[in-house]
Amino acid sequence: MFAGTGSDVGKSIIAAAFCRIFKQDGYQPAPFKAQNMALNSFATPEGLEIGRAQAVQAEAAGIPCHTDMNPLLLKPQSDHTSQVVLNGKPIGNKNAYDYWRRGNSDIDFRKEVCCAFDRLAERFNPIVMEGAGSISEINLRDRDLVNMSMARHAHADVILVGDIDRGGVFASVYGSIALQTPEDRKLIKGVIINKFRGDMRLFEEGRKMLEDICGVPVLGVVPYYKDIHIEEEDSVALAQKSMSSVRGKVNIAVVMLQHLSNYTDFDSLEQDSRVHLFYTNNVEDIGKADIIILPGTKSTLHDLYELRRNGCAQAIIKAHRRGATVLGICGGYQLMGIEVCDPDHQEGDIERLPGLGLLPITTNMSNEKTTRQVRCEYGRGYEIHMGETRPFGDAKPSPLLHLEDGSDDGYMVDQKCMGTYVHGILDNAPFVDFLLSPFSEKIEQAGKPFDYQAFKEEQYDKLALHVRQHVEMEKIYQILTDD
Repeated sequence: MFAGTGSDVGKSIIAAAFCRIFKQDGYQPAPFKAQNMALNSFATPEGLEIGRAQAVQAEAAGIPCHTDMNPLLLKPQSDHTSQVVLNGKPIGNKNAYDYWRRGNSDIDFRKEVCCAFDRLAERFNPIVMEGAGSISEINLRDRDLVNMSMARHAHADVILVGDIDRGGVFASVYGSIALQTPEDRKLIKGVIINKFRGDMRLFEEGRKMLEDICGVPVLGVVPYYKDIHIEEEDSVALAQKSMSSVRGKVNIAVVMLQHLSNYTDFDSLEQDSRVHLFYTNNVEDIGKADIIILPGTKSTLHDLYELRRNGCAQAIIKAHRRGATVLGICGGYQLMGIEVCDPDHQEGDIERLPGLGLLPITTNMSNEKTTRQVRCEYGRGYEIHMGETRPFGDAKPSPLLHLEDGSDDGYMVDQKCMGTYVHGILDNAPFVDFLLSPFSEKIEQAGKPFDYQAFKEEQYDKLALHVRQHVEMEKIYQILTDD
């Protein structure tokens, strides 16, 4: 188990690296995180929902993702409530206080996550486990499902990951270990220091001091990197990707919704040399874009209301009239319609809001969630959405995609105005070529079509090599094979 001194210390990336390392070394690894809180999710081949980070780790391990890799997923809907997804299916919404209160559920979540781990452990070896947040939240210790209680169930060797870039690494590592019970402290077999910047020799003395005060070995000091691109679990970095239009490339603006989800839909475009992609809710930046993408959202009506309030809705409509392409994905597709209706109050008190009016469609929110992987004429993708969308009034169907099972998806007015429920559609080079083709003159010299799948495989190998070079793999294997 890779546990952390806090959130965003790099546990997910380190776990992905070891999934690839163990695969390269001839083992059959699989990732596991008992409980995940994220808006970024993925559909398994069975059409069930898990956190995107575990799907990425499974891809690094070279295996299909499965709900047993992330049996419990919490998808925040507000500051206080989350949708609870158990074994890939939503089971309702929970207030944070009620969720964390002992004995306040008819479902034994601890039993569910332990059973998922046991099933996974029968099929794969080793299991690369990931903790959540900090392992030293002692006020939540008796309710912990994902950190040390899970390590105890799995008899896991725990490696503590600390982030030196944020400062205070000595205190955070020592404190995280010191606050454990004697039983749990014995499970912590080593430390990895992550995100180191500068000359590694300057930390040699610090490494020995850390080992002396903590009583466990420092198994590696992993340098910060910028040239390896792995899909991220959290949207923290999106605000940094906000530089607007660049000359000589197709400028693509992804609208920063308050409840933006599945932002990894755009990772492939970020690497395409023909494209400059940025995230914004600035009306001037939107006006400069060649292509505007409305992304997925966990709260369609709330974000629609906010788009109208902050002026982005009108800016998108004006930009389209001036010739910009507008593409909506999932919740963004719903936003582009004539209206979004919520008669049963699935999302809140608002029963109906007018959409952007760019597509002649209407969406009715429902409590049924669609989760499935799909294939269309452009390639693969997946659906995760609530609500049903159909043509508005007497508008005729005009599907954007034709799916392998014979059904249709989305709506297309023309090549510059379209929407789809399919996440991952932009990972397919033929669709990206279709999206960019109206701007062929602008991109003539910019570069060739981009193979995202080959790129991702290359990045997993680069990540594995980077981590191998800076951790003591012999010691890690020795820890894993000792009784």
